[in-house]
Amino acid sequence: MEADTLLYRGGSFLYGPAEADTVFTPEDFTEEHRMIAQTAKRFLEQDVRPQNEVLENQDFGKVKELLQKAGDLGLLGHSVPEAYGGLGLDKISKGLVGEMLGSGGGYSVAHSNHTCIATLPITYFGTEEQKGKYLPKLASGEFLGAYCLTEPNAGSDALAAQTTARLNETGTHYILNGTKMFITNAEFADTFITYAKVDGKAFTAFIVEKDFPGLSLGPEEQKMGIKSSSTRPVIFEDCEVPAENLLGEVGKGHVIALNVLNLGRFNLGSACMGASKYGLGLTLGYVKERRQFGRTIADFGATQEKIASMAMRIYAAESLQYRTAGYLEEALGGLYDAEDQGLIAKRMMEYAAECAVCKVYGSETLDAVADEALQLHGGYGYIKEYGVEQMYRDSRINRIFEGTNEINRLLIPMNLLKAAMKGQVPLPDLVEQAATEMNAPQVEEIGPVSREAEAVKAVRRVFLMSVGLAYETYGDKLGEEQAVLIKLADMAIALYAAESAVLRTEKAVAENGEEREKLKRHLTQALIDELLLSVEMDARQLIQSAVDNPQLGSATAAVTAELSRLQRGGTADTKRKIALAQLEAGRYVS
Repeated sequence: MEADTLLYRGGSFLYGPAEADTVFTPEDFTEEHRMIAQTAKRFLEQDVRPQNEVLENQDFGKVKELLQKAGDLGLLGHSVPEAYGGLGLDKISKGLVGEMLGSGGGYSVAHSNHTCIATLPITYFGTEEQKGKYLPKLASGEFLGAYCLTEPNAGSDALAAQTTARLNETGTHYILNGTKMFITNAEFADTFITYAKVDGKAFTAFIVEKDFPGLSLGPEEQKMGIKSSSTRPVIFEDCEVPAENLLGEVGKGHVIALNVLNLGRFNLGSACMGASKYGLGLTLGYVKERRQFGRTIADFGATQEKIASMAMRIYAAESLQYRTAGYLEEALGGLYDAEDQGLIAKRMMEYAAECAVCKVYGSETLDAVADEALQLHGGYGYIKEYGVEQMYRDSRINRIFEGTNEINRLLIPMNLLKAAMKGQVPLPDLVEQAATEMNAPQVEEIGPVSREAEAVKAVRRVFLMSVGLAYETYGDKLGEEQAVLIKLADMAIALYAAESAVLRTEKAVAENGEEREKLKRHLTQALIDELLLSVEMDARQLIQSAVDNPQLGSATAAVTAELSRLQRGGTADTKRKIALAQLEAGRYVS
């Protein structure tokens, strides 16, 4: 693969279609993928879940013990090259481990933090000496890692960090001063990937060990959820860091921090999707047993509506997660041994928009599932022993860390606008083309999901039209209109979710036939039914905010005409079929 040639360009789902045979789906898992997934699932069920009460009581010694056992099983080394004691697996495997461990509460957070943002900076940006020294220990669990970016006055605006680093007079050590907040794994971490400004100006990354003089920990935070994940401040007071522990280049810490967070967001989406499946499974088991008015509550239409909605969202989340995993592997798969850090950073950034969608859609899917799971459990859902109480508490943090969902939303349309400003995307032409297509007669294809495929195209046209209208109103100041950008992001997220589900279903039907993939077709049909309505509402709200009265009526009518022509009847019956399939299986199925 050429240095800057990819089969698919990141973010292009916003303005152009993909083909079903170019996307990776869960149906494409290899035997190796299934083996690593089974290993992770068995570890969760046999080792982590039985210790849940101990973990919830914040026995961090037990958390450390479990992480080290995970290291023995190879579950910490999936993204570490074989040359440094890891397995060197692909990004699909990374996603699978994240999914299988996703319902592990605070343990899942500790594990994911270690394998992703606490290890990958060294994997991709470390020197040979740094990789040789740290990666084998991080892969085995001998060393456990943490990531120190957030500060008391620098959260979403990470580059506003005030922690400083200065080289001592002999040039042997950097002296760090400052405080990092909300640091996951702080209690038992051996290494801290830390960001500080050299001479107060140059944002730079360092590998700091727990025993370096001047490093100390603040008190354990008493959190609402993820209690088995240690969260403490990390304090640097004239902390002495050997000069050879500078990671990357002076002043290039943002290249590491922001790009590694893209993979962290992908990883978080995988964990949320896995936890959502677990929550649906708990709910299915309960509603089939709980009886009211002489019937199980699974028999009631309101229950089935909720179950179908959960399954539909999970199907979309699963589809977009593994589609993104395929893209990340395409971009990064051959770079474990690469020395060109510029190329590594470029490839990591390539799919920033897709990773942001994974994080936002995954975390909001989990919140929706956790909320409905608790609701369907009724009063029992509020009781600790039923499991969903913890799930509800644990889920909420996912919309905050790895960049808040608001920050991630802003990133999605801003990436497109920046690419357009650089001349990389002919946005005015694309907007004009979308408007032309909306006014032209549509030729319907014939196929099992042809309506759904056309709906994806329609959503894309409405998104592009909305971008054009917003730019017409705000011009170069559009980037300052956060409320408008968030509406654009919501449409973009719906577009990626819809297209990912449709492409997956198209691919499965082409390979296995309509009858065998009937459930996937139902899931996709009902998902599109709902997304058409939500996109129309988002577009109309954006138009009301951004368009002057003379254009308001025609723009609103164009959106309604484009999307309403694809509405269909029978959604309730389709959802009933989806729910009955889940209830019969007793777990999420597609």
